[in-house]
Amino acid sequence: MAASPPYPRFNPVFAGMGTTIFTVMSALAVEHGAVNLGQGFPDEDGPRSIRDAAAKALVEGPNQYPPTRGRIELRRAIAAHAKRFYDLSFNPDTEVLITSGGTEALTASIMGLVGPGDEIVLIEPAYDSYGPMAAASGAIVKTVKLSPPDWRLTEQALAAAFTPKTRVLMLNTPLNPIGRVFDREELEAIAKVLRGSQAVAICDEVYEHLVFDGRPHVPLMTLPGMAERVVRVGSAGKMFSLTGWKIGWVTGAAPLVDVIAKAHQFITFTTSPALQLGIAHALEHEMDFTLGLTEELQAKRDLLKQGLTKLGFTALACEGTYFMTADIRGLTNEPDRVFCERLVREAGVALIPLSVFFEDGKPDHLVRFAFCKKQSVIEDALARLERFFIKRQDAS
Repeated sequence: MAASPPYPRFNPVFAGMGTTIFTVMSALAVEHGAVNLGQGFPDEDGPRSIRDAAAKALVEGPNQYPPTRGRIELRRAIAAHAKRFYDLSFNPDTEVLITSGGTEALTASIMGLVGPGDEIVLIEPAYDSYGPMAAASGAIVKTVKLSPPDWRLTEQALAAAFTPKTRVLMLNTPLNPIGRVFDREELEAIAKVLRGSQAVAICDEVYEHLVFDGRPHVPLMTLPGMAERVVRVGSAGKMFSLTGWKIGWVTGAAPLVDVIAKAHQFITFTTSPALQLGIAHALEHEMDFTLGLTEELQAKRDLLKQGLTKLGFTALACEGTYFMTADIRGLTNEPDRVFCERLVREAGVALIPLSVFFEDGKPDHLVRFAFCKKQSVIEDALARLERFFIKRQDAS
């Protein structure tokens, strides 16, 4: 065998990283013919009118580079959406940036707002892109760890993570992977800590409309003193069930958006003009779909919770997002990842172990279910799990 070529040293953040758990579990689901309740993508596309608007723009053009900050039609629609739902006012020319999905918006925000030696605070469990992108930017990652089953954030825990070097707080609400929606008391505590620091907040609010039981989504930016300290990240994929389109955005004070836009220009530079126009149409004409989707997903959440409880899982509260977390200790002593890998092979159901969202891999007795699927798919998954547990009980 030929000797390995003399490769230079790679970026250690990525060289030592494994494949994401979403890719691993989805591949296992395909291999074993499993129902995939792991990765959070809907089974059905959003409204036809949105796709028609994008298709028309694609055919008629132009199909050349749009402005790096995005088509003005979409920037205006996003500003109007923020005004309608939260009474937030953004200048579409200077305070709105279109990105290639929410993850690119987060990446550009991190790269623009923190640099080598700066500290960035993450709240765990944390969406898996935050830490690697912060580390790749040279930032020092500090964490505040929430605890089940309530997952509440306290002022004391957050303040303890802040130092004079803290430049950014990553705040995800509604929170993927556990479905928490931070309440006003928690948000006021966050605002208090931020006001006493030199930090700003990157607020990942891609699930802003997927909030259940009449609970409000309150953007941190709406609290006193936060307008100049916060940028909001949104996602059309989550609002309109078009995750493959990868249309996201950043809104906030012009000085913050400006530096984020400078990072964005060297990541993707810009985003498909036709898809941008499709989402501009969606924001102007299809918000009823989004609001109806919330009711539909709440019903699916309840169906899943009822089925899991019957099987012996302990379902934790789910206040928003696509995701429900369940405690597996009533069913097994296995770590969550071992349990998930066994379920996909033997039960034909793919889940996500929650431990992957913690830096130290603990707790490891919780699993995440995605319920943004057809009702028949959820029912099939529950039936498969029931057959698996009955078979295991008979074998014992």
